[in-house]
Amino acid sequence: MHIAFLTTEYPHTSIKSYGGLATSIKSAALGLVAMNVRVTVFVISQPKKAIFEADGITVHFIAQKKYKYASWFFYKKHVQRYINTQIKKEKIDAIEAPDWSGISAFMRFKCPLVIRFHGTDAYFCKLEGRTQKPKNFWLEKIALHSADHLISVSRFTADQTKDIFHIKKHIEIIPNSVMINRFLPEHRAEKEDRILYFGTLIRKKGVFDLVHAFNALMQRGSKAQLYFAGADVLDIKTGRSTQELMQELLSPKAEKRAYFLGKLDHDNIREEIAKATVITLPSHAEALPMTWIEAMAMEKAMLTSDIGWAKEVMSDGQTGYTVAPKNHDEYACKLWRLLQNTEMRRKFGKAARARVVDRFSAEFIAEKNRDFYQKIIGT
Repeated sequence: MHIAFLTTEYPHTSIKSYGGLATSIKSAALGLVAMNVRVTVFVISQPKKAIFEADGITVHFIAQKKYKYASWFFYKKHVQRYINTQIKKEKIDAIEAPDWSGISAFMRFKCPLVIRFHGTDAYFCKLEGRTQKPKNFWLEKIALHSADHLISVSRFTADQTKDIFHIKKHIEIIPNSVMINRFLPEHRAEKEDRILYFGTLIRKKGVFDLVHAFNALMQRGSKAQLYFAGADVLDIKTGRSTQELMQELLSPKAEKRAYFLGKLDHDNIREEIAKATVITLPSHAEALPMTWIEAMAMEKAMLTSDIGWAKEVMSDGQTGYTVAPKNHDEYACKLWRLLQNTEMRRKFGKAARARVVDRFSAEFIAEKNRDFYQKIIGT
């Protein structure tokens, strides 16, 4: 069996910036390779063309091309021709693309096309209360309705996307996965009163709510320190640096105990997770967040949002707490409770890792992916 992935981002040293989508694609690809499935990844919109092998995966960088008019359309057709040549040459059985921005719209492949829901632009606009550009909705709708098969990383995302785009097809639920042998507990590295948020500094991740909750925690007399690990971006509403806006919201006491670490690589992120007493991720908009399951795999007590997808990852009162991000006083109360009770944190952390091993381990999800592909291609 030979499965391909189509994507705009992928974890590689030559790609400066990538997010959870790229990480989840690589995790799925590695899981299939470990089960003796041949895997190819096509990464589009790259500065130059390249083909190489990495971790048992064949990776194609497809260079961006410009045209006199309608470049977006003619580039899609260029990608289609390139991939179809490889499908025929390398006997690719199926190709998978993400739902974001309708990457596969107007592309027709010589093998079944699977779209996996990691969250469309329309999905995130709905969760965040934003207005979507009509072109983006149009492209996403065309891509979704032209797919042969559909997968979603969470039931919540499947239901929301189905409603937005009036989808009639069956949607398989296969969550994201984590390599549990890469994200291991490191309790000896843990420091006291150290709260960690990791991820992009962006409004939809609940960072402003976290600042307000931290201010409330300081009013309780806590000696905790709050660390933010992630890249700063321009705020969608104001056009200003999100970090600067966060710093302006911090109370004088909280400002002295808040630290911004900037963007870190994956090894450094794991070190920060290990050092943290509590991990807090108050996001307003996710599909199924890699950050949550990575921290849970490291046996960290979690405080997260309680929105939609949260119940498919967290178990409130067992793996940590889930709280509405805008309920700042309750959020601060749960932070205080976790910081004060070592035994509770250990209990939550062990339950969190057990949940990840049972539901989100790379080996378990790889089997589900393999079985799905075997079913659709008839092997």
